[in-house]
Amino acid sequence: MLRVTAIDPSDGARARRADRETSARADDHRALRLWLRLLTCTQLLERHMRNLLRLRFGTTLPRFDLMSRLERYPAGLKMKELSHHLMVTGGNVTGIVDQLVRERLVERLPEPGDRRAFRVRLTRGGDEAFGKMARAHEEWIVSVLSGLSRKEHAELFRLLAKVKSHALETTERKDGA
Repeated sequence: MLRVTAIDPSDGARARRADRETSARADDHRALRLWLRLLTCTQLLERHMRNLLRLRFGTTLPRFDLMSRLERYPAGLKMKELSHHLMVTGGNVTGIVDQLVRERLVERLPEPGDRRAFRVRLTRGGDEAFGKMARAHEEWIVSVLSGLSRKEHAELFRLLAKVKSHALETTERKDGA
């Protein structure tokens, strides 16, 4: 069972290091501690990427993700497809697209055969802006993961693939029951 570890706010160093993993105890199930470690690593990396995108490019991670998805689909995507790819609601996508249209980074195009739908795609300026962000993002990720050797990268990749595969099998069985 997970127990919450209280952190004394007067202990500044420990409070700065507080994360999901600090709530685990040595006697908690190993799988729970591993889950908390994975979650903590994900949150630390995501927070770091959010900060760098904001500081260097004045943008947000959701905007970067949306542009990244559109970069992979040069002909664009319908709004419904875009929200499906990003795993967010259509309302979230609409707000981001509206901002990017105003900044001329994406454009809306009519969808032939469906007057109610339109496609969203990167403009030339959006493609150039995203290219700069993507190169910087890759450098940041390489830097953050440079503490691991090539062999450790391969092993971690293999192990996470195994976790992903088993998680998909397990959740599909439970969801289908």
